[in-house]
Order: sequence, then structure tokens, then C-alpha cells
Amino acid sequence: MSARILDGKAIAARIRARLAERVATLSFRPGLRVVRVGEDPASGVYVRNKDKAATAAGFDSATIHLPAETSEAELLATIARLNADPAVDGILVQLPLPPQIRTEAAIAAVDPAKDVDGFHPLNAGRLAAGQPGLVPCTPRGVMHILAESGVALRGARAVVLGRSQIVGRPMAQLLLGADCTVTIAHSRTKDLAAECRRAEVLVAAVGRPGMVRGDWIAPGAVVIDVGINRLPDGRLVGDVAFAEAAAVAGAITPVPGGVGPMTIACLLENTLDAALARRGAG
Repeated sequence: MSARILDGKAIAARIRARLAERVATLSFRPGLRVVRVGEDPASGVYVRNKDKAATAAGFDSATIHLPAETSEAELLATIARLNADPAVDGILVQLPLPPQIRTEAAIAAVDPAKDVDGFHPLNAGRLAAGQPGLVPCTPRGVMHILAESGVALRGARAVVLGRSQIVGRPMAQLLLGADCTVTIAHSRTKDLAAECRRAEVLVAAVGRPGMVRGDWIAPGAVVIDVGINRLPDGRLVGDVAFAEAAAVAGAITPVPGGVGPMTIACLLENTLDAALARRGAG
């Protein structure tokens, strides 16, 4: 293995420590509310980790857990109450939602000023326009990893593999804002492997275990693996065939321990940013 390992777990710990120091100086506790509907097992683990990290950093964090049969109207009413609550600075609606609830309706119902997931159309538009706003947590975390690892982005050829609203598209916007030359690749891209080999910075976010092989990687490239996939034997793996890629890449994030911890750290960053902005204390 020749690639430098980019330790997202350590970077996330430093961010959470900095946030805790900042929160300790405030006259209030930033309020975060997570709304979970149903019993999705992965969501349960993730929400518990969010609550634990938020509480440890001094945030006022709580989860509102609604039954799986909750109607869309009931969920929207819950969100409206949180929008109106002055003690709540950040609202996160945990995905996936049950089939009777439209995801886009839930996202659009959140006050954009409290949208700490960064998914509201207004915040997505601000990002696309290069204006300040709340940015989706995972792409923000990737940018932290790149910055704190000393990766030079200005003028770099970046390829984002995946075009989701949650990761791929906002990731491309952030890299573009950092003066990269950005390509978004996806399942319909012709000769996907060749497109990836053009990248000096490759961000893989497709949700397919081991899809990106070692011969897709340019020698010395920086590889950011956003994928978190659980195999039948219980192992967690990314979208990149790690051992193959690490033999070629210059730097790579592991799974687990790479991008995943950054998502929660950046959720807390967004919550603090929202709290300061709402109170005019930024």
C-alpha cells in the first residue's frame, strides 16, 4: 500500500473539539432537533450517534421519534412546530421516510434558516449561485478533509462519481468554488473508468460496493470514498476497492473512518452556524 490514509475520524474529532470550545463561550446552547419516522435500523444507529456527539459538544440535542404510520400532514405539523420554536436552531428530518410521506415535501417544509442538512431548495440554490447558505453535511466534510490534509485544489481536475442531490451535485459545486475543473460522472457516462482516470481528485458517491477498481485510478490521485455499504458478512465497505486503489492513489479515505465521521461533525458545524446567524451573533 502506497497511498497516504486520510483519517476523517481524527479530523472530525478535532472539529468537534473546536465546536465544544466555541459553544462553551456562548450564553445559550445551540438547539438541534432530529425528526425520525419509523424504525429503519441504520437510521436508528445514525441518530443515536448524532445525539451523542451533539450532547458531548454542548448542544441542546433531542430526537423526535414518530411511528412508522405517521401521515405526511402529521410530519409537516411537527416540522412547523419546530420552525416556530425559538429554542430550535437546526432541524434534520432523517431519511429515508416511509412511503406515505413525500421526501421533497418534508425537506421543503423546514425553515431554510434551520435546514442544517442543507437540502432545502433555497439553500441548494444559494450553493449553486455561489452565495452563503447551509451546505449539505457530507460534501462539507469532504472539503474539510481535503483542506486539513493539504490537498491543493486550485486548477485540479476533479471527478465526482454520482449525481445525487445529497452528495454528488453539491460536492461538484463546492469543488467548483474551490477553483477545480469539475466533471460529474454517473451510470450513463460513456467509458466511466476512463473518465475517472482523468481525475486528480476523485470523489466516489454511488452506493455500490467496490465499484471503483484500482485501474480506474490515476497514479497519485486523491480518492475520497463517500460510500458506506454493508456486505452480507457484516463488513462495511466503500464504493472503492480499497486495497487496489491504495496501491495506485497518492491519498485515500478509508471506510469506515473516512468521510462518515465528518458528516456528523459538519452537522454540528451547520447547527452552530445557524444558531449564530439567527441570533445575529456570527
